[in-house]
Formats: sequence, C-alpha cells, structure tokens
Amino acid sequence: MTSRWAGPPGDGEPGHERADPPSDPDRDFPRAVLRALGAGVLTLGPTARITSVNPWAEQLLGRTAAEMLGHDAHDLLHRHADGSPVPRERCALRNPLHGVPAEEGSDEYFQRADGTVVPIIWAATPLVREGRREGLVLVFQDFSLHRSAAEENRARTTALEALTAQLHLVAEISTVLVPTERTSTTLRRLLRLLVPELGQWAAVDIHPGQSDLLDRVAVRSSEHPERARRLRGPLTELPDRARTAVALLINGERPVALSAADLFRDPESPLAATHRDLFERLGGHTAVLVPLGTRQRPYGLLTVARTADHPAHTGAETTLLADIGRRVGLVLDNARLYHEQRNVAETMQRQLLTPLPQVDHLRMAARYWPAESALEVGGDWYDAILLGDGVLALVIGDVVGHDLQAAAHMAEVRNMLRALAWDHQEPPSVIMGRLDEAVTNTSDAPMATLVFARVEGAEGGPWQLHWVNAGHPPPLLVTRDGEPRFLEGGHGPLIGMSATLRLGLDWPDAHEELPPGSILLLYTDGLVESRERPIDVGMDQLRHHAGVLARQLHKWGPDDFCDELLARIAPRGDDVALLALRVPAAGMGAPGDTAPPPPPQSGHSEATSDRAAPGSRLQHPEVQDPTRADPEQ
Repeated sequence: MTSRWAGPPGDGEPGHERADPPSDPDRDFPRAVLRALGAGVLTLGPTARITSVNPWAEQLLGRTAAEMLGHDAHDLLHRHADGSPVPRERCALRNPLHGVPAEEGSDEYFQRADGTVVPIIWAATPLVREGRREGLVLVFQDFSLHRSAAEENRARTTALEALTAQLHLVAEISTVLVPTERTSTTLRRLLRLLVPELGQWAAVDIHPGQSDLLDRVAVRSSEHPERARRLRGPLTELPDRARTAVALLINGERPVALSAADLFRDPESPLAATHRDLFERLGGHTAVLVPLGTRQRPYGLLTVARTADHPAHTGAETTLLADIGRRVGLVLDNARLYHEQRNVAETMQRQLLTPLPQVDHLRMAARYWPAESALEVGGDWYDAILLGDGVLALVIGDVVGHDLQAAAHMAEVRNMLRALAWDHQEPPSVIMGRLDEAVTNTSDAPMATLVFARVEGAEGGPWQLHWVNAGHPPPLLVTRDGEPRFLEGGHGPLIGMSATLRLGLDWPDAHEELPPGSILLLYTDGLVESRERPIDVGMDQLRHHAGVLARQLHKWGPDDFCDELLARIAPRGDDVALLALRVPAAGMGAPGDTAPPPPPQSGHSEATSDRAAPGSRLQHPEVQDPTRADPEQ
C-alpha cells in the first residue's frame, strides 16, 4: 500500500514509492500537521519532479497524488493567467534548486485538472537533510479570494477617484456658469473644462431668440483647435428634416448617442446637416448630444465627441453630461431673464431722463452709465430745465435703493422738485425745504440725495451758481486752465430725513462765481465709489482726470469731456449719471457781441428719442442754431 504523503523524499525518480512503515506516533504527528495545514504542500526532488503531495494540494488542484507524483512540477502545473505555459527559464518556483535560499510570490498560476487556472500565493525553500540538498518544499494557497478583494478595493478606489474628479469638474463648471459676462463667452469657458476631460471635441448650438435657426457659438477641439474655431457661426438654410430632428433633440429631456459611422453611411440622415461637418473636420467615432434648456424653454444643444481609441461615453459619463446640460439650461434661462429685466429697467430709466434744453450760449452734456447688474439700475437721475423766471436749473440726484421701485420713487421726487422749482421763484434752500416736506408727507419714496442749482447771470455773463446740497457728493468746478476744486458749500441733510425725524434741519444757500470757459460737473456717487474703491480715492481720481481733460479739451465741448472722463474712470457696479455745463467765454452773447457762438449743443441725449427738452431759450434771435430748420422754409 502507498501513501499520497510518502514521508521523506527519496531519489525523486518517477514511480518512486515507499511502503508505509509500522505505525509510529512520532512519525504520524508531522503527517497529521500536513493534512490539517490548510495550504497545499509539494516536495520536489533535485530534478524538480514531485515526490510528495498533501491532501490540501490535491483539493486545491483537483488532482490526486497519483496523478502528480513523479511528474515535473513546472511542466504539469505552472501556467500564465490565460492558461498558456510559462517558459522554464522564467520559473521562479524552481530557484531554490539552484542555490537560492528561498523564493516567494503572489503573481503565479497553477493549472487544475479541469484546465482552469488558480492564482497562488507561494513560498519555496530548499529541502536539506544531513547537509545535502535533496530538493525543495513548495507551500501554496489559493489567492483568488485575496486577489478578488484587492481588485475590488482597487475598483472602489478607482471609482472613488473618478467620482471625486467628476465632483471637482462639476464644481469648476458651476463656477464658470455664473452669468457675469456674455453667454457665448461663458459657453466657451465651459468647453475648456469639458475638452478633453469628457471628450476630444465639443460644440454648443444655440437658438438666437425665437428663431428656428441655430448659432454655433462655441466649438473646441483638443486635437484641431484652429479647425474648431473656424466651425463657429450660424447654421443657416437647414433642411426641414434637420430642423425637425434638432427641435426634437433640444426639446427632449435625455441625451442621445450619435455614431459617426451611421451618419456617414446615410448622407440623408437628418443630423447630417448639423453634425457631419463636425465629424469630418474634427474626427471621432461617437458623440453624445445633450439638450440645453429648462422644462419651460429649450435653448440649444451640447455635443461632446470621442475620437481615435478613446472609448464611447459610459452610462455614468452620459448621466454627468445630462446634469451639466441641465445646469447650462438654467444659466441660459437666468441670462435671458437678467437681460430682459435689465432692458426693462434701463428703458424705464431712460424714459425718465431729460433731454437737455438749449439755453443761450451755455452748453450742456449728460451721460447715463447703466449698472452692471439689472438689480442695481434705478435711482440715479439728472435734470436741466428752464424755469419761469428765465433761470436755468440743474439737478443731480440719487434715490436710496437699486431696483425698479427705486426708479419709480426717483420719478416721484424728480417731478415734485420740477413742480416746486417752476411754481416758486425762491432760493434753492426754500425749494429744498418744501421738497423735503412733500416727499415725507405725500410719497412713500425713501431718502434721496441731490444737488439743486440755479445758473444765474446777465446776458454775456458773468455767471453765478446758486445751489444747495442734500447729502450728495459735491459739484466739481474746473477752470479753463485745468484747476479743479469741489464746491463744498450748501450741505444739508438728505431729503426725507429732516421732516421724518423732526430734526428741524435746513439747507444753507451757497453761491459761487463760474469763471468764463470753466466746466461745472454734477455726478452721482457711482462715478467715485465702488466695492473695490473707497469714495475718497474716487474723488481724488475724479479731480485729477477732470483737471487733465480740461487742459487738453479746452476747445472741445462738454460731450467730449464726459466721454473721456467716463473712459478714464471706467466706473463699475452702480449706475452713474453725469451732467456737465460749459460756461461761455467772457462777454459771449452780450448785446452787441458779434463773435460767432460756440458750436451748437450736441443732439445726443440719454433720454428716449420721443422726449422733448423742457424749454429752451436763445437770447439772440438772430443767432439761430444751425441744426434747426428755418420756420419760414
């Protein structure tokens, strides 16, 4: 009778077996250990033939001891993961037969009797008896469970890393999609994030307004950037089938996969008119078409494509693109609402602004600079009216608040002041007191700041400024030589504060000579104050630029002065109103003056074109404005 664990190995020749010796407790103990070890154990003789097998090895390999004893272990068992033989010279398991102290590893495979392979973790040590090397002992275990756990952990780690990358991408996209600039610019910045992270090229097609045409506002390719830029522009004269197909895609709720092969196979495909050129110029095999819009309104289509050996988009990537499409749709919807609100606010504001009257040889210019945000438009205004006593009144003001309600309150305050100034030929301080009482008791307008001034003088000058200031930035007077100074007099409380709080405050009248050729500038605080710039710094900048411009533009009109001043200061944030008055030269317009008048006042007006100036006056009937038609013609 033979044993599958035959005790100490013999000479390792094939068919070598030993009869079981008489039962010996000392010899039975190691055999019992090997049977219960929980790992496969093989012994190999000097020629690498199997000389003994324990039961665990039989179980792990699906082979009996008789099927393995005497066979070359490498030829019988050692395989690659795909079952192909491992070259003998690459067999690390046999190294202890050639003087290596020990070897171990976890990247080898043994072949079972049924032809399948099992990954093993193993250790091989020389078998030395009485100082002679008689082979090696190979201990191995099925590593598939450990390997599966490791692979699962790696898969989870990879998935977590991919998810983290996607979250970072979504966070970056959310930052990019804040509508602080033109929509086309925002969409081009979006494509910089999508390419090449989610595709090798991408394009965005948008419906301009209510049109059924498409405008390709953004195209980006990591492989052909110049070709991509040339593909921007409107997609005109699309066939009916193409318009219908695109409309269905844009109005859909889910992304749609598109194959370049299908597109080229069928030239009559509805999407050939919109997407074939993209694939021909930029390459690629597949793309995902993502609708951009909200449930209430569709806006366009996002296309993201894969090229070369990059695989088609996975389900997870398509889901991510769908989420990005919804985000872009919300941004486009917000941008539309933003521009609509801005247009309404700005139209309302300009409807309330005043065309400037033509008064003697005085020349005026006004500018209104809208706020960057639609929510900031509202409370600023300027006014210039010729009063019943022949005096020119100038107003600059700002009602507290930055919205459409502020614009409505501004209209209330402006019209109250107009009525009071026309009906009462009284000093500005008295007019301001009446306005404060009227605003407090007949209006729900909040507080307002303003400057109310009368420009007084005889024909040909000299001219005087008579004004009061209700908590507003002071007027700036710039002489012909470019010497600027703020007119600090006339300061009193804000309108709506004194009467409301029963403070009994008033507004002192202030007077100032207006030098010939000088410029008087009234402005709102948006010109000198912003979130990035404190008002004292803004005031210093205004004084500096105004002085420089007055020296450079002393022969130019107030229109050029206002335009250049705004260009240099470039106010940001709040809306801005400006009103500039150029005082004529000494004696100009006086009786007997034969000098030609200054150029006529510019026809430019910040007010809407259907508004007429509230009165005008030419003191010399024979000096007519050349821009006006002769009534007798």
